[in-house]
Amino acid sequence: MKSFTLIETLVVIAIFSLVIGAIFGSVTALYTIHDYTFQQSSAVDEARRGVETMVREIREAKPGDDGSYILKTAEDFQIVFYSDIDKDSNTEMVRYFVEENNLKKGVTDSGGWPIEYAPENENVSILSNYIRNSPPIFRYFDGQGIELPSPSRLKDTKLMKVFLVVNVDPSRPPKDYILESTVQIRNLKENL
Repeated sequence: MKSFTLIETLVVIAIFSLVIGAIFGSVTALYTIHDYTFQQSSAVDEARRGVETMVREIREAKPGDDGSYILKTAEDFQIVFYSDIDKDSNTEMVRYFVEENNLKKGVTDSGGWPIEYAPENENVSILSNYIRNSPPIFRYFDGQGIELPSPSRLKDTKLMKVFLVVNVDPSRPPKDYILESTVQIRNLKENL
């Protein structure tokens, strides 16, 4: 009966170790890719839901309970408007803004007498993470579709575009995912 020599045993152990290492490396790489893909997919889905909510609420904007005009702030990375987002017949002040790569929503209920929107009562929540915008998120247009410069946005805005760039890790593929939507504010009169 013939048995293995020490050298043959060491060669078999080395080959077996290489095969196990390759299998382990492949499984680890697959889990890493899957995890990143899942994170990216979740981030895009969060952003999509956030944009849908935002568009719905902006579309239904109306004057504040204190008589404030429909739009309070119309900036590149922030919009503040009034809308009854919870359908309780009271108009909330709603603020969408980007802070530290997060799309956030702030809601302030009206209260007191005379009615006011106290900034210290704002409830802020994160709608989406991994926002990588360098172009503006909010763009404002008049009734003829002409983009408005900053000073005239509050008075002349009839149409808005929302543009979000989402990417969990910009140094890795896949590239940025872009979400874009257009919203017309229903309660704005043509001639203010």
